[in-house]
Amino acid sequence: MPLIYVSSLDDARLDAYARLTEAQLRSKLEPERAVFIAESEKVIERAFEGGMEPISLLMEEKWLAAMGPLIRCMEASTPELPVFVAPRDELARLTGFELTRGALGAFRRPALPSVADVLEGARLVAVLEDITNHTNVGAIFRSAAAMGVDAVLASPACYDPLYRRAVRVSMGTVFQVPWTRIGELDVPNHPGEGTWSAEGVDQLHELGFTCAAMALSDDSITPDELAGLLTERETATGTPAKLALLFGTEGEGLAPATIDRCDYTVRIPMAHGVDSLNVAASSAVAFYAFRHLSQLRR
Repeated sequence: MPLIYVSSLDDARLDAYARLTEAQLRSKLEPERAVFIAESEKVIERAFEGGMEPISLLMEEKWLAAMGPLIRCMEASTPELPVFVAPRDELARLTGFELTRGALGAFRRPALPSVADVLEGARLVAVLEDITNHTNVGAIFRSAAAMGVDAVLASPACYDPLYRRAVRVSMGTVFQVPWTRIGELDVPNHPGEGTWSAEGVDQLHELGFTCAAMALSDDSITPDELAGLLTERETATGTPAKLALLFGTEGEGLAPATIDRCDYTVRIPMAHGVDSLNVAASSAVAFYAFRHLSQLRR
C-alpha cells in the first residue's frame, strides 16, 4: 500500500479532511470534483461496497493493521490509492475525530440517478420533505435500511444525506439504500410550502405509488388501517401495492400543500398524552408497519 506519512494537517493534500467546508466538498459548480467524507472503518467499508470511488484515506498508524484487509480490497480497484498516516495529536485537531475510530476516507460524490431509475421495482419508499437536521436524515436512512425500505427520495431543500454527520449517524447505510432528489426547488420567497410536491407527488402517482402523508391531522387513518386498505386493493385488482411515505421536517411537519396532494394522511396512535414522535422515530414505526411491502423482505 502506498503509505504517505505526514507530520501536520497543514499538508495541502489533506484539504478535504481538514479545511474544505461541506459546501466546498459538494462543489456544485464542478460536480465531477465533488467529494464526501466517510468516518470509521465500517462506514468506509460500506461506502466502498456501495460502489463509491475512493480518493484517499487518512488514519493514525496504529490502525494500519486492522484496516489492512479493507485497504487491499480498495487498492484492487484503485491501485495508487494514497493512504495518509498522521500523528494522533494532529488528527485530534479534526472536529469529531474521536468518533471516527481512527480512520477517514475521502470519496468521489456520485451523480444522482433519476427518480424513475431509483424506483424501478420498488414498492416501499420514503420521501423526506425539507428535513433540516443531519442527525434525523442519517437516522431515517439507518431505519430504512434495517426495515428494508426500497428507496429514499429527498426534496431539494432536504439536508444532504452525504453530509459527514448524516453519513456517520446512518452508519454508512446511505450507501446501501438507493436514493435521489425529487421535485424542483421551492418557488423563491416561498420556502417550506411544499412547492416541490406539485411535480414530485404527480411523478409518484404516475409511477403507480399511493402517497401517504405522515402528519398530525384529525383527518387521518392509522398505519394498520392503511395497510388493510392496500391489501383490499391488491386483492381486488391483482396489482401489487406501491406506497410512498412522506415525512416532514421536525416541528412544522409536512407543508399543507404536500398533505393535500397525498392520497391519505396517516397518524401513529399515541398514549400517555404524547402528541408526536421525533421524525426519525416515527419513520422507523412507519417502516415497520409497512415492511410487508418491501422488495428486500420478500
